[in-house]
Parts: sequence; C-alpha cells; structure tokens
Amino acid sequence: MKLALLSDIHANIQAFEACLTHAREHGAQQFALLGDLVGYGADPVAVVELAQQLAGQGALLVKGNHDEMAVRPPAEATTVGDSTAAWTHAQLNDSQRQFLDRLPLTMGQDTMLLVHASVDGPALWRYVYDERAASASLDAAAPEVRHVFGGHVHVQTLYYRGAGADLMKFLPTPGVAVPVPKHRRWLATIGSVGQPRDRNPQAMYAIFDTEKLQLTFQRVSYDNRGAAVAIRQAALPAFFADRLELGR
Repeated sequence: MKLALLSDIHANIQAFEACLTHAREHGAQQFALLGDLVGYGADPVAVVELAQQLAGQGALLVKGNHDEMAVRPPAEATTVGDSTAAWTHAQLNDSQRQFLDRLPLTMGQDTMLLVHASVDGPALWRYVYDERAASASLDAAAPEVRHVFGGHVHVQTLYYRGAGADLMKFLPTPGVAVPVPKHRRWLATIGSVGQPRDRNPQAMYAIFDTEKLQLTFQRVSYDNRGAAVAIRQAALPAFFADRLELGR
C-alpha cells in the first residue's frame, strides 16, 4: 500500500489540493494528515472540510499545535504563530472546531507511528530539528515502532539508527525512493504542504510504500501566488503571503 503523508497544510487549499492530486497520480491509496491543518493561511474552512472528507474515507489524522490554537486561541497573541489563531477560530463553525479538538496527538498503525511534533511529549510541541531531538522522539516510541513520521519543522529530513546508538541524518532528494527496512528504526519529518521554509516555494509531502518499505519525498508546484493573494485579501499579515511566494 502507498500511504501519502501530508503535514502543515496551514489553511493553504491550493497546495493541499495539488499535493492530493499529485499523490493520487503516484498511486497513493491512503492518506495521513500529520497536523496543522490550519493557521497562517486564508482558507481554513475549505481545508478542514476536505480533511473531514478524507477522514470519512479512512484517512489517518493527528492534531497539530495550530489546530489546538484554532480551537482555543490565546487571549493575547505573543508569537507569530499566535497571530492568526483568533481569526481562524472565527472562520470555523462549531462542528469544524470539534473535529480539530478531537484529533489525537499520536496514532499508531502496525509498526508505524504518526505525530505532529515529537513523540517525546507530543503536547509540548517540541521541534525535531536535529539528531538529538530525533533521538529523543524515536526513543519515546514503543520498541516495536520502526517508522515515526511527523511534521512541525517545515523541512524534509530522514533520520535512522544503524548498528550504533547515534542517529544518522539523511537529506533526501525529491522523487527518489529511499529504502527504509524494518531492521533499522527511522524518523522522518515530511515537510510542509502549505508553508515551505527552505527557500523553495514548492509544496512538500511524502509517500510511504508499506510493502516495498520505501519512502519517497515529493515536491509539488502549485498556485502559490494565488494562495498569497488570498492571504492579503483576507487582511491577514502580509508576511505570511510573502513567505509563500519566497518559500521561507
């Protein structure tokens, strides 16, 4: 089975739809959404509605920090990430907010574990930026877990543990399948669908082939300028529109 892994959609319906289309064209049979459906972008309602449709079709979903903030926005915005939470909350209806609120922090399937941030305290929203953080996340997973997939950091990276105790870091090439056999333990941050931050505006996601045990990171062109225009028309901070155009 080919499982498409998508994270950090951030209310970017243009990127979301483009990645879903690309994944289906590449044989995806199931979808997993790894948190942060909303936040930053101009189309939270459309994104949540589409996520609800996918959930009804058997997609796997976990909660991200922006999903949580959209349900319970902070009383005062103190960070860039807080700045769209109240606006997003107001856009969503009760049913959509309840959908986000009920998402689990982690979800396991066979020897795979899905999480938005780190398995080491998923509700603390720790960033898995390096080998040390990846090791803490992987060590917190049950011993039988071979593959941990997450997002949150908006970059695509693969970590693995070989014969030694230290994790090794691997930077993947988009479109090239990477063998991820079960005799090792693996952790991947699959990047951001809706807000890339590696100076490349193309959307990110990955496909996990559960039979061949291969992971393929993908980049997808989409109407990022249209998504940026929507942010400006919604009177959201222009910084978020600029970021989509520049990919950073």
